[in-house]
Amino acid sequence: MESDNKRSFFGDFKKYLPLLQNLAGKDFKIKYRRSVLGIAWSILNPLLTMLVLTAVFGFIFGIDRYPGVSEFAVFYIVGASMWNFFAEATTGSMTSVLASASLIKKVYIPKYIFPLEKCLFALINFAFSLIAVAIVMAIRFQNIDPGITLVMLPLPIIYCLLFATGISLFLSAVCVYFNDIIHLYSVILTLWMYLTTLIYPLSMIEQKIGTDSAFRFVVYFIKYNPMSIYLTTFRDVVMNNTWPSLEQHLWCLGYGLVALLIGVFTFKKLQKNFILNI
Repeated sequence: MESDNKRSFFGDFKKYLPLLQNLAGKDFKIKYRRSVLGIAWSILNPLLTMLVLTAVFGFIFGIDRYPGVSEFAVFYIVGASMWNFFAEATTGSMTSVLASASLIKKVYIPKYIFPLEKCLFALINFAFSLIAVAIVMAIRFQNIDPGITLVMLPLPIIYCLLFATGISLFLSAVCVYFNDIIHLYSVILTLWMYLTTLIYPLSMIEQKIGTDSAFRFVVYFIKYNPMSIYLTTFRDVVMNNTWPSLEQHLWCLGYGLVALLIGVFTFKKLQKNFILNI
């Protein structure tokens, strides 16, 4: 059998595309197999979460009074749909190789198929969550300004998919050797979420910290955080009727390609000894 290191990394992708689709379909069926509402939960879950956070952060803390948040419910659910896609893709991919140990030991399958499948599954769930976004936008239509920029909807999704795939490949490879990363990543993801403009706008942090504060670096960290840029770009396209600037496109694409290159390099480097560690 030809060894992994003699094959081009994505050389077998087309051949194993049906397997990728079958694995994603299997995960989809398992997730909703014993659920009464089935896939409706992919729509209800973000809606219910949005209602809770709108009550807390919109009404109590008044985040919607800051520039960039004309309607907190829409601001949150648009950003949350993309954040949840990234979090689900990377979290699921992290243990995908370990979880498929029995299959990997029996037959040759390109190992990258397993993290890619988790990213595809997360993308499917993301597509359903957009229905919840559309419902909230329709209800609060008078307070937002969607428009022709919606034709660019696929672009921020593709950018985020590239980034999520790169992180997923990296995590799934490293996790084979260091299982502790499974627990550590949940902490990192929580911290990452609060350092992303998911619940609050950048304008609020700038106002709270001020221009002369020693913590001004926090503003720059949040502003140039990859997920903040993806969320901002997605919101511009979906709810603000604003064309993303060339700078936004370059940041989004740059982060995505760098993450993908690092992920592919790490996965390709480590996969040859997967069989000895799973």
